[in-house]
Amino acid sequence: MARLTITDHFALGIVLTGVMLMNWQVGLGRPVAALAEEPVIIADSADYFPDAVGNRWVYRGEITEEPLQTVDNKFFTNVSTVTGTKMLNTVRVTVFHDTNPGNHGPSDSYYRRDPAGIVYYGSDPGTPLEKQLTPYQIFRFPLKIPSSFQQFDRTGLDYGADMDHDGANEKVDAKGWVTILGRDTVTVPAGTFEVIKVEARMTMLVHLSSGRRTIVGSDTMTAWFAKGVGLVKYVERQEMSPMKDDRGLVVEITEELEEYEIKAPGPSLGGVESPAESVFAHDAGNHKLRQVVLSSRFGSDP
Repeated sequence: MARLTITDHFALGIVLTGVMLMNWQVGLGRPVAALAEEPVIIADSADYFPDAVGNRWVYRGEITEEPLQTVDNKFFTNVSTVTGTKMLNTVRVTVFHDTNPGNHGPSDSYYRRDPAGIVYYGSDPGTPLEKQLTPYQIFRFPLKIPSSFQQFDRTGLDYGADMDHDGANEKVDAKGWVTILGRDTVTVPAGTFEVIKVEARMTMLVHLSSGRRTIVGSDTMTAWFAKGVGLVKYVERQEMSPMKDDRGLVVEITEELEEYEIKAPGPSLGGVESPAESVFAHDAGNHKLRQVVLSSRFGSDP
């Protein structure tokens, strides 16, 4: 059996290319903790997600891969840039280009803002599973601390891979949640920042077609966004339970901001709102992590 990487299992698009990341709670399909306290509204939500064409972020990355006792550490660099807009069918989206997200080579990710928040429209190259989940929302506006919403809850999707080598692709059930946790302070190579902490969680149940077995997968991402800067750090943990002929896989990916260049705000994502409104609208509404960024590495049912 060929060795399966965590990316093979969870390439859903994350992250956060400038934004976004996703995390998931195995088997729960609900936020980690109940959010009982009265929420605080972030009136300047847009300032945490600058999206002007020409914005550029350089991240230092590390991957720890652990099939039980064997641990492999890899280091990489990823440069994320807002390159422009394009039409996807009848929708105009903003394009984020990443040179090496998660150490898996270049990709483009597509986002659109409307009065309800940010919606993720997938990536190129994408995966069969991602195409069945998108578009979906990654952030709702205005941001509220604390708050949480479900991005998607889908069953019976085509997994896009034949894990048990019986000639048929497996079916998968997927759930995703996003939670705005609170304010925090984070130190990265680019400096120390006051941030908003976001968590994205997903669980996948992969049903093997060769028998009555289910493989459990999870992806949990924590991301920190700074006012006027955007994403400064994320930590993503991906897990896949073992099949009978392997030991499963646990991967942890971290990217930290090294340097950045932020341009003056221009027209908003999707060209719907006025230039004065930046990446996150201040209107209340429904849903990305969207499939967000996040995403990247951050919803309503798509």
